[in-house]
Amino acid sequence: MGSLGELVRAPFRPTNLFVLVALVVVSGSALFIDRQNSTLQEQQLRAQVTRQVSVIRARLEGNINGNLQLVRGLVATVVTEPGMGQTRFARLASQVLGEDSQLRSIAGAPNLKVTMTYPLKGNEKVIGLDYTKNDAQREAAYRARDTGNLVLAGPVSLVQGGTGFIGRFPVFLGDARPQVFWGIVSAVVDAEKLYRDSGLLDPALGLDIALRGHDGIGARGDVFFGSDTLRDDRPVTADVKLPGGSWQLLARPSNGWAAPLPNPWGFRALIALGCLLVLVPLFVARFLIGERQDHIRALGEREHQLKVLSRRLGLALDTSKVGVFEYNIDSDVLVWDDRMNDLYGQPRDGAVRTYHQWKNALHPDDRTRAQQEFADALRVRGNYNSEFRVRLADGGERVIRAIGTCFRETDGSSRVVGVNWDVSADVANKQALERAMNESEARNAELVEATARIEHTSLHDALTQLPNRRYLDRVLAERAADCDSDTGGLALLHIDLDRFKQINDTLGHAAGDAMLVHAAKVLRDNVRADDFVARIGGDEFVVLSALRRGRRDLARLASRIVNEMRKPVPYDGHDCRCGVSIGVAYQRGPRVDDKRLLIDADIALYRAKRRGRNRHEFFTEALQAEIVSTKQMADDILKGMEEGQFVAWYQPQFDARTLRISGVEALARWEHPTRGIVSPDQFMPIAEDLNVVATIDRMILEQTLAWMNTWRGQGLHVPRASVNVSGRRLRDEGLIKSLKKLDIAPGTISFELVESIYLDESDDLVAFNIDQLRELGIDIEIDDFGTGYASIVSLLKLQPRRLKIDRQLLLPVRESEAQRRLISSIVDIGHSLGIGVIAEGVETDDHARIATELDCDFLQGYAFSKPLAPGQFERFVLNWQAKVEAA
Repeated sequence: MGSLGELVRAPFRPTNLFVLVALVVVSGSALFIDRQNSTLQEQQLRAQVTRQVSVIRARLEGNINGNLQLVRGLVATVVTEPGMGQTRFARLASQVLGEDSQLRSIAGAPNLKVTMTYPLKGNEKVIGLDYTKNDAQREAAYRARDTGNLVLAGPVSLVQGGTGFIGRFPVFLGDARPQVFWGIVSAVVDAEKLYRDSGLLDPALGLDIALRGHDGIGARGDVFFGSDTLRDDRPVTADVKLPGGSWQLLARPSNGWAAPLPNPWGFRALIALGCLLVLVPLFVARFLIGERQDHIRALGEREHQLKVLSRRLGLALDTSKVGVFEYNIDSDVLVWDDRMNDLYGQPRDGAVRTYHQWKNALHPDDRTRAQQEFADALRVRGNYNSEFRVRLADGGERVIRAIGTCFRETDGSSRVVGVNWDVSADVANKQALERAMNESEARNAELVEATARIEHTSLHDALTQLPNRRYLDRVLAERAADCDSDTGGLALLHIDLDRFKQINDTLGHAAGDAMLVHAAKVLRDNVRADDFVARIGGDEFVVLSALRRGRRDLARLASRIVNEMRKPVPYDGHDCRCGVSIGVAYQRGPRVDDKRLLIDADIALYRAKRRGRNRHEFFTEALQAEIVSTKQMADDILKGMEEGQFVAWYQPQFDARTLRISGVEALARWEHPTRGIVSPDQFMPIAEDLNVVATIDRMILEQTLAWMNTWRGQGLHVPRASVNVSGRRLRDEGLIKSLKKLDIAPGTISFELVESIYLDESDDLVAFNIDQLRELGIDIEIDDFGTGYASIVSLLKLQPRRLKIDRQLLLPVRESEAQRRLISSIVDIGHSLGIGVIAEGVETDDHARIATELDCDFLQGYAFSKPLAPGQFERFVLNWQAKVEAA
């Protein structure tokens, strides 16, 4: 029983249990170790793949970012030169594209349409590409424009052939918000070259690689490089950071993750041997296992750190092309990496360099400064920062930027570690920008000067160099606004040259220009320094003056100007005399109406001209009222012509021997709706200003012809009618044509001309029209004879049918014998030339008797009848005919 119990208890003894536990533990450990070995193998494989992926990712990011970074300088230049053309664009782009660059081409697309590209050869098809109409590239172009950020799109099929990635840089002009969208600068990265330079096509890589995330959308996108099946085989992934997005990089070993372990059965035999030979305490086993796990964890952390450092270093070195150096101050040993050798034009031979070699590579003009900056950094054991030029073996130059720091190594030696990189392109771009800025500033200065000249020209008269009407309006408005007290005010003198047209017509425009220049000088010489003189029209000037002492000062100024302008001005052997008429108006502050001031001065000028010229007149309220009244009458005249208010009244003429009615004179009357009958002396001067006298004459003629027909139909004997005709109508080229349409019976109509219209005047058109009037059977009469300046030669030339002795000559004949002799002489002259004589202004029976005794042929005046309305005239004719027949 005891042996059986021992046997039963043996397995449960502490030692046996320990052995059993140890056996279980060792067996389990053996299985665990075998499994861990496989796991470790896979982890190491994944770590190796991760390192490779990190390098590839860093190369991808470096190549893409490096390429796009090169283009940013070009984009900055486009901002400063938005109007550059193909030639300028190609020259700048050629500096960006290099032999070791993956950039295939660069295109400029103002308003999203490609108009510039480099190189042009091989990319001709891209010219004219409109992103707004290209389905494959429209979305990315709009995203770049709307976000204002760089957008990397692709891979896309290129218009010029092949595939590539397109980085689109939105270009905005100006600093103000919102900025003006210029367009897009597109940089095409050759996809095949990018893959190759980034190591994706390296056959020695031993990896299956895929990329996904078309247009930078990352893991959400489809695979565009490699096999899509990698996603299902636990690939190592890494995000490739891109401007405006990312790609996802997927990788696995070419043979997969289940690669066979080297000699697995031998390893397992060793484990079995260990299980048999190693009987160690459990704690030792546990310690060993724990130590192994710690080692694995440490290895994983180191691998992670290595991955991070590898990625950063690869990105820094591959994308920025930065060279690294280390200089041992104590031993004068200078270590350069391959990129440093490339920067200085040295071979990649791994040879040790010296300070002397670096010094000799420096440009002679920069050598002293660069050495001093390096020496200063060594002296203070601080940071080193410098920029200098180096000369290459082929004679070229390169601008190098250098930074570094001093430190002490564990062995006690002093060292300097730092980096160098090529900034030649940046310096060239900076210089180009500075030149462009200088040119822009020069152009701006020229523009400012041109603007000033244009402004001066637009505000001044070219002949007299005086300010013009536009300048006057501005200054007048400003000075009117500055009148801020009741004591201040503005005065305006409106000046018009008299006889200027005659000088122009007789001596030519050059003489007229000389008079204008002289007038400008006179005005400048006679005004105060702060007065403003302007030429506002052909021969019109304005003086704007501050109102100081009031009307008296203004009158003296106007008188000085009038007196100076009276003086003759010698020109080309002639003494030119050109007076001035001046209208003066002024207002006191603070509410000066600048526009009203101009109008008032113009009104005063009009009054000065009407009163004889060569004088000045002040604007007054009475003058204003007169102008308003004149304006109202002018409006009424125009309205009256439209409404037929102008009618013909008739004053009969009598045969001096028989006292029978020999004719009638048609006189214009205005039947005003409120003023009643208005005589010509009240409205005719205004009608002349309105240039409507000829129209009124035509209306009176037409009415007279109609009444003549009416009277003839009624049996009233009115042999002829005389109507007044103005000089302007006689100069009308269409006069004869219009008269022919009226069907005038010969001998029934006479045109009365004031003798000043024609006599002693050589007007071919007037002479022609008078001849044509005679052919139409229309007689010519001279009205108001004796008050003008007609001569006997003039009467011979005109050959009128009748002449009227003016009433001013007839009125004093009762008391003046001389006046009777004068009238007798006029009658004799008229009769000798076959001209009938009408005595006008026969106011009394004595006038009628004397005129008859003096042998006048016809009588007209209030002694017989005043002017009558047509209806009154009809009754008068009936009564007069009955009276004559009864006598």
